[in-house]
Amino acid sequence: MKRILLRGATIVTMDRQGELAPGDLLVEDGRIAAIAPALDVEDAEVVDLPGHIVIPGLVNAHMHTWQTALRGLASNWTLLEYFRRMHAGLATAFAPEDLYIATRMGALNQLDCGTTTLADWCHNNPTPEHDDAALEALLSSGIRAAFFHGTPKPDPQPGQAPFWEVPHPRRELERLLRQHQGRPLLAIHAAVLGPHYSTLDVALHDFRMARELGVIASLHQGGGPARTPEGWQRLEEEGLLGPHINIVHGHALSDEQLQRFCALGMSFSAAAESEMSQGHGHPLTGRLRRFGRAPSLGVDLESVLSGDMLTQARVALGMQRSLDNLAYREQHGAIPPTTTIVTREALSWVTVEGARMLQQLDRIGTLAAGKQADLVVIRATDLNMQPVHDAVSSVVFHASLANIDSVMVAGRWKKRSGKLLAGDLARDLERLRASGAKITRALGLAH
Repeated sequence: MKRILLRGATIVTMDRQGELAPGDLLVEDGRIAAIAPALDVEDAEVVDLPGHIVIPGLVNAHMHTWQTALRGLASNWTLLEYFRRMHAGLATAFAPEDLYIATRMGALNQLDCGTTTLADWCHNNPTPEHDDAALEALLSSGIRAAFFHGTPKPDPQPGQAPFWEVPHPRRELERLLRQHQGRPLLAIHAAVLGPHYSTLDVALHDFRMARELGVIASLHQGGGPARTPEGWQRLEEEGLLGPHINIVHGHALSDEQLQRFCALGMSFSAAAESEMSQGHGHPLTGRLRRFGRAPSLGVDLESVLSGDMLTQARVALGMQRSLDNLAYREQHGAIPPTTTIVTREALSWVTVEGARMLQQLDRIGTLAAGKQADLVVIRATDLNMQPVHDAVSSVVFHASLANIDSVMVAGRWKKRSGKLLAGDLARDLERLRASGAKITRALGLAH
């Protein structure tokens, strides 16, 4: 792989080097070889980037990518409507080819928006063929992916056990681990039910399985009453909690539980915009900060909202600032003298914390010599970005898809000069539309 020198950009490393303005970054063999104010390099392709900002590739820590063909369909649904209409309804009409095109196009959109690592939480996979289709789609997109193997959530049928009584299919997870072991851009993990959505026996089985297989176990927490209220206590007593457990949303956890889980090294992924829209409650951001921790962020549902991770950082930051400001005003009767959260912290939620949650902070999440060359080039000369006084604040509060000039994963360009490098997009978009139309017709929701 040839060497690439990015020259003259403002580089936001999110690492010990801080910001370089201007700075040079050398990519060699898929990794970052050096970052400095100026590099004298021979035999490298030079990309001149004055007026551009380079940031680490964004990490989407939680998304159900299989819903891409249903964009906007659930935008007016509460969580209860979503359970009924999506999991018990629309999800049942998906063939493997529907999962493939939704996952591929969802992953490509992530790249287009500056996300280089996607945690794909796949829980509409009733057969191995569905799993294989989703994984083929992720690999074809060129994104760095963590595939969280889940299970469908249909309504119970006569004579069948309800999904909350069914242990995670360990054999299928083991098959996927064997089949994809060693792929540089793909990791396999488990999307389990957890004690909020399963019986105690199922939760114990699934958490033991994750520990024995050495995978991250990610689970939803919240959204109505828990099926096993005492579940977390039992899991903790069995020694099954630790850094490999990821809680998504996290609502209904007490402060005592949250503090204990933080001490155990568990990770937390918020989906601020989705949570506020569908009725989960306020994101955990502020509660985690009180215990010295921070969330990773995810889009959650493109059937509800945009896949842009910078929007998620902005929404999560604005929501927590609002809560903090309100608490101060109620206590002191005045506007706070200073803000509680700076924009750099919000950018870390969609870079550093996402990498930490995936246990890949040694490889991604910041720009540093030796790490994977996953990065985003933002065109800061555009009308909506000028003038730039604070590069991080400009990225968090002003940048959008329109400003994402180029995206690199493991040293390879996936987007260049504003154009996604993804083959025949028109053909794939037609397949996506056809899939969405087929699924909605099957449930009588076609317009």
